Amino acid sequence: MIQFDESVCRDFETASRREWLETNGLGGFASSTVAGLNTRRYHGLLVAATNPPVGRVVLLSKLEETAIVNGRQYELSANRYPGVVHPQGYRYLKTFRLDPYPVFVYDLEGCELEKSVFMVDGENTTAIQYRFLSGGAADGSLELRPLIAFRDFHSTTHENGALNPLIEEQTGCVAMTPYRGLPTLYLAHNGASLQKTGEWYRNFEYDIERERGLDYREDLFQPCLLKFDLPVSGRAVILASTELKCAAAIDDYRAAELRRRAALVASANTGDEFAHTLASAAGQFLARRERQATVIAGYHWFSDWGRDTMISLPGLTLSTRKPEAARGILLEFARYVDRGMLPNRFPDSGEAPEYNTVDATLWYFEAARALATHTRDYEFVKRHLYPVLLDITGWHERGTRYGIRTDSDGLLEAGEPGVQLTWMDAKIGDWVVTPRRGKPVEIQALWYNALCIMEEFSAAFAYPAEAHRYAVLAGRVRARFAARFWNTLAGCLYDVIDGESRDASIRPNQIFAVSLNHHMLGPAQERSVVAVVKRDLLTPYGLRTLAPNDPQYRGRYGGDPLSRDGSYHQGTVWPWLLGPFLRAYLQISQYSQAAKEQAREWTLTLRRYAENEGVGQIPEVFDGDAPHRAGGCIAQAWSVAELLRVWTDLS
Repeated sequence: MIQFDESVCRDFETASRREWLETNGLGGFASSTVAGLNTRRYHGLLVAATNPPVGRVVLLSKLEETAIVNGRQYELSANRYPGVVHPQGYRYLKTFRLDPYPVFVYDLEGCELEKSVFMVDGENTTAIQYRFLSGGAADGSLELRPLIAFRDFHSTTHENGALNPLIEEQTGCVAMTPYRGLPTLYLAHNGASLQKTGEWYRNFEYDIERERGLDYREDLFQPCLLKFDLPVSGRAVILASTELKCAAAIDDYRAAELRRRAALVASANTGDEFAHTLASAAGQFLARRERQATVIAGYHWFSDWGRDTMISLPGLTLSTRKPEAARGILLEFARYVDRGMLPNRFPDSGEAPEYNTVDATLWYFEAARALATHTRDYEFVKRHLYPVLLDITGWHERGTRYGIRTDSDGLLEAGEPGVQLTWMDAKIGDWVVTPRRGKPVEIQALWYNALCIMEEFSAAFAYPAEAHRYAVLAGRVRARFAARFWNTLAGCLYDVIDGESRDASIRPNQIFAVSLNHHMLGPAQERSVVAVVKRDLLTPYGLRTLAPNDPQYRGRYGGDPLSRDGSYHQGTVWPWLLGPFLRAYLQISQYSQAAKEQAREWTLTLRRYAENEGVGQIPEVFDGDAPHRAGGCIAQAWSVAELLRVWTDLS
């Protein structure tokens, strides 16, 4: 359980920077801050996935809450308007805890009012409940004013004449469809009365969107006022959903959620508290796409990306004993393989997948290997994955999109002008910030790893000719790799080779030449690579993307889109890279007890972050410079997955 007391809850700056997240297994979510202040356009009590796992729309932004105790009103909400925060309900907030979902306890001069929020797995439904805990309100009631947005979660809404203000009222439920083409929002409730209002609340300001240089003002519509008599009903309940519900169903939903979340915690392969935190966090990224499972790359704004999914798969599914989810993900992505390439991204609005990555496809091999190693289910791999993997390697040998093909030296080259194909993929207009065209170092490591995996699979499936062919191809890559990529002066690997050009930038990509299951360097070179990465890139939160002494280094990640994208891979720290670094370190140390203790120590800061500022999650990035402020998505799949994977290895 993660819990904050008054020192956090009533400190506006602190409480408004700590964000909680609830997900529903469809790509939808609910999220806000401990202070109750929406600081992002992505915040809302019901962000529904209308075409799971995408098509996400903010339906119910928030509830304006007024508690009336013994004749006195207490405004519990918090909103940023131009020049003022009003009301300031966080001043009454006594505790916030994640237990296992967000629970707020307000101290109303001796009466404690508890609010809980959770989502229903597999539904676009958020359950909100209020109840008095102690103090005995002789005359207690609650007024809730829903504020609706009904817009794409990447945008904001503003007062307009197109909105249909009519609501449909029936016993225990109110329904509204303010815009044609968007789902109906149902608010099931146990309120004593309902009053139709139809008012606009104007000029909400979202602090983080302002910091990000994006549209940060919004108007929200209030369709009605719901009143609850708490001493009589005992609790106030709202089920916000895209389906017709009954408020009394909340008990069954809660019981099912508690069972599901207990199973998430129990799924960790190790029983310590941090593993439980990571296993719970991991469960928030697993979602559904059509017939099978998929992975949401990050909240709040990412959908399911091929690269992120394949990197995250071992940690999210195998380290949490969910092999069926792993099989489903691999099968689902196999359906979309085209010209030997895995899709990089499924657009949120549902268009055709985008095939613009060289590494996502190669990570698919590693995900398949991890599944086979973990489950020993080679029959599944043989029947469903091996033909796909054969097709992929054939295309990479012959050549596919964006100049991806094997060169005469057996190494894999890729790239065209204006295209970003590796995970360092920031692009601003026509400017590719880190183009890495030619032969990136981690692509060679992944290609060699893939060829060795194919040799192993072919041998296991009694295909000796194929096994021999892949052994020859892998041997050729191994023979040329170190000779071409070793930077003798720096004692590490070049980042990219393009013809006679050698990029000597110290970047973390070289760590994969040591961390993957199959690697090509000698012991002395591996130790040197790890030492250089440790010296120049390791921070308490992960690895920097560029050494601080490089002229292109950017130590702060923030500001408008141009500034953020310009620093995204130019020094910014990525927590997910701590996973491969620690695996490389443990390998060269032969998993000694001393090495394991050191690895655990290197995870300590991220552990503390997850259990405090992260409110149970690990974010996308941190600043390269101390104090390493968090940035990007508040919850990133591969950040959690890689930390969970290596933490399991340390157990």
